Amino acid sequence: MSRKPRKLNRPVPATTDPLRASVFSGIRTVQAPPLDLPKEILPNTRLKMDGIKFLSMLPGDSVPVAFFDPQYRGVLDKLAYGNEGQTRGKRRFVLQQMTMDLIKKFMIGIDRTLIPSGHLFLWVDKFHLCQGVREWFDGTNLDIVDLVTWDKGTTGMGYRTRRRAEYCVVLQKQPRKAKGVWKIHNLTDVISEPATKKRDHPHAKPVDLQGELMTAVSNEGDYVIDPAAGSFSVLDAAINRRRTFLGCDLEG
Repeated sequence: MSRKPRKLNRPVPATTDPLRASVFSGIRTVQAPPLDLPKEILPNTRLKMDGIKFLSMLPGDSVPVAFFDPQYRGVLDKLAYGNEGQTRGKRRFVLQQMTMDLIKKFMIGIDRTLIPSGHLFLWVDKFHLCQGVREWFDGTNLDIVDLVTWDKGTTGMGYRTRRRAEYCVVLQKQPRKAKGVWKIHNLTDVISEPATKKRDHPHAKPVDLQGELMTAVSNEGDYVIDPAAGSFSVLDAAINRRRTFLGCDLEG
């Protein structure tokens, strides 16, 4: 008497279902909804506006990507070299500084605006990285999921070691997930991109790096926001990567 062959429950091959097979998927399934903008907010424009007001005008759960580079004075106050605004950091010294309470308001506004599983790329220096920034987003749905180091090829302040790098903390709005959201997997966590020698803003950030980051978590045409745009390097990155920029700065 012959027996029927027993069926084996073999796993689905990776080539037939990449989303189930691995977290390293190049397919992005999270989609941003259509966005109905108020007339005051113009895409791909350097807006002169208060960032908190800007965020309040955007619909909730509406954008997949945000960048935030807070203008804080903490490191200058703590290091207290004594020549700030004279021979050191003249342009930085005159910029309007954000209080801790104001930074928290920005974080709350960004959290409200991001879609579920959307990303915030938060720029910090070594001082604030070591001190910790978690209190900045207490009470939000944001969690730290990664860190990218920018080697800018120039040296800055430092009592002991001279500072050559800045840091981009990667936060994600809940639910936290990579599969189906983060679609580029050849980025390293240390990126070398020379800082522009003649920068039009003391806090200008690397255009190509920011372009890579927004490309990893958005699709062409998606909105990318920056409520404290400074040099508007995120605008340049968005245009280069065929994304739509929305952002502002007090200085315009």
